[in-house]
Amino acid sequence: MQTGKLSNWSKWFLSLGFFFLYAPIIILVIFSFNKSELVTVWAGFSFRWYGELFRDPQMLGAAWISLKIAVLAASAAVVLGTMASIVMVRMGAFKGKTAFTSMITAPLVMPEVITGLSLLLLFVAMGQTLGWPGQRGMLTIWIAHVTFCTAFVAVVVSSRLQELDESIEEAAQDLGAPPWKVFFLVTLPIIAPALMSGWLLAFTLSLDDLVIASFVSGPGATTLPMQVFSSVRMGISPQINALATIIIGLASIAVLVAWWIARREGIRAVKISES
Repeated sequence: MQTGKLSNWSKWFLSLGFFFLYAPIIILVIFSFNKSELVTVWAGFSFRWYGELFRDPQMLGAAWISLKIAVLAASAAVVLGTMASIVMVRMGAFKGKTAFTSMITAPLVMPEVITGLSLLLLFVAMGQTLGWPGQRGMLTIWIAHVTFCTAFVAVVVSSRLQELDESIEEAAQDLGAPPWKVFFLVTLPIIAPALMSGWLLAFTLSLDDLVIASFVSGPGATTLPMQVFSSVRMGISPQINALATIIIGLASIAVLVAWWIARREGIRAVKISES
């Protein structure tokens, strides 16, 4: 067998893996254009359920709340995760570093039920002692999502920082650049693809979260997963297929844009290293 080529068995298992992963998504997208009210019976092509979806104020309101929380949570998680990564990678050995690293990465292995319950108890205790937060809502959901999304961003960014050649930063400092200027003009552009990947990962995790949001949400702060879950318990509506198709399309566009940016930065880095 020649190197660099897949055998027939490898192609077979690769095709089986792709089919297992993407066949349900393809079926969901196809049935989002179904005219029938039954999600498993094809009755013809139609955009009916997309129209029904955009006329559903509860579903649209929940989607808007989830998008706002996801954008804000992902942005805050990137800032906090980057700061934590710099401490873990660049600060060297210091007293309590092991404990700090463990606390940052703990949400990665912590069950969501435990995280949600602990945050609920925290907000209740703070409300009783400090009077804040007065009630649970978008703010408490945002704080909860930032808490566990920061851990994922920290892992992504720290892995990129470990691969970064520090001689580039040292050269900039030798030329007289202060540390803050080195970070914003040298380090930040190099790790930008990792920041983008971390932001997209945090955005997806926040948008997808159901368990933690169920614990820390309140009246008037129903997220999209909560709305979908409550509607599915009463019977699956074809509107869910239409909503899922739109989310899949938006996520695919975001992934393609991130891939294009990362590829462009990679080509640029190779050209700089060759020159």
